Amino acid sequence: MVKTSACPGDYVEVHLMHKIYEGLLLESPQDEKDVVLFKLNNGYNIGLNKKDIIEIKVKKKYSPIVEKFETKSDEEKPNIGMVMVGGTISSQLDSKTGAVKWLTSPEKLFQFYPEVFKHANVSRIESPFKKDSGEMDFKDWKEIAKSVDVLLKDDNIKGVIVTHGTDSLHYTATALSFFLRDLNKPVVLTYSQRSTDRASSDASLNLECASLVAVSDIAEVVLVGHADTNDDFCYVLRGTKVRKMHSSRRDAFRPINTKPIAKVFPNKMEILSSFNPVRKENKKVYLDNKFEGKIALIKYFPGQDPDILDYFLKKGCKGVVIEFMGLGQIAAYESRNNWIPKLKEVQKKGMFICATAQTIYGRLNPKVYSTGRELLKTGVVYLGDMHSETALVKLGWVLGHTDWASSNEKIREKMLENISGEFNDRLEE
Repeated sequence: MVKTSACPGDYVEVHLMHKIYEGLLLESPQDEKDVVLFKLNNGYNIGLNKKDIIEIKVKKKYSPIVEKFETKSDEEKPNIGMVMVGGTISSQLDSKTGAVKWLTSPEKLFQFYPEVFKHANVSRIESPFKKDSGEMDFKDWKEIAKSVDVLLKDDNIKGVIVTHGTDSLHYTATALSFFLRDLNKPVVLTYSQRSTDRASSDASLNLECASLVAVSDIAEVVLVGHADTNDDFCYVLRGTKVRKMHSSRRDAFRPINTKPIAKVFPNKMEILSSFNPVRKENKKVYLDNKFEGKIALIKYFPGQDPDILDYFLKKGCKGVVIEFMGLGQIAAYESRNNWIPKLKEVQKKGMFICATAQTIYGRLNPKVYSTGRELLKTGVVYLGDMHSETALVKLGWVLGHTDWASSNEKIREKMLENISGEFNDRLEE
């Protein structure tokens, strides 16, 4: 390879015999010294063999961002609070390694995206932790809820934005929907699939639309994010009826068995269908984040041995959500692995069993087929159109209340109660 003055972090041109690449030069791993790594303008990293490279031209030397951003308050705008807990929306590219790293302060986010101040002042910021959302558990949901609760009780704050990673965002949205009772202001979760300093980042539109929703009359826990792959508008989605449906697209989150609450453009919001937003100023929010963490979610597959439930019983699991097939069937009398005896056994021993649909869209109806009717007789609670992640979080929340968990009948009653919009009487697409 020809000698070059290029260093990791520099923006370069890499010349091959028949092709020229542009991007950020990255540090090569110790065990791959014969490879040159760099990040293309589309965000992907590639590696080239040194012997194939004719020339590396430095287009721009690496220079870390050092400028300071100061937030300014506009007395004519309402105030909102923000809770930052990590995720891609709270990260930026490390130009030397090609990986992303946490932003060092909230001001860094505002430096990249001052649009969040277009409709409101961010007057208070809480950051209980910074964590990849795939690393979170129910204890983190509790901490987020505490931070949101503190901001909601500030009379000068009209609503709260929570910035969060995408991988488990719909779990957190569900948890906050149950933990924050008598909600009187908007709680808006938002995200980005691409780091803040990338030209293609979705953070700008998501934050701008989230700030508009945070000062609206939608007194619910909602998720705001791209409606499609363009930068035209966002959807507002109910916290208990949303799911991540794509691993990388900017419009990763979709409503399940319902319609979006609203469309949000950078300068306006359009309420959809029959939803009637009301800011409930007469209510006072209170925190109810009791939670039983010994729960599980199982996906049934053909031929699965029902003895898997013994494992969870041995581990002290209090409740299990099982994803049934079709309208609500799993192997019964005609199978070599009949689940009915085991379901009866574990429920007698204190394990509460719920059923959701593997199909995601649609509703369970155990009374259509004889197998479903027999499974229903075991005591399994069929959760209609509630999707599995919501069911899991709700089960943990219900079991966390000792008075509700005192009997299977009380647990059943609470699981079938429509507490935070988790059930739909009529399925919508």
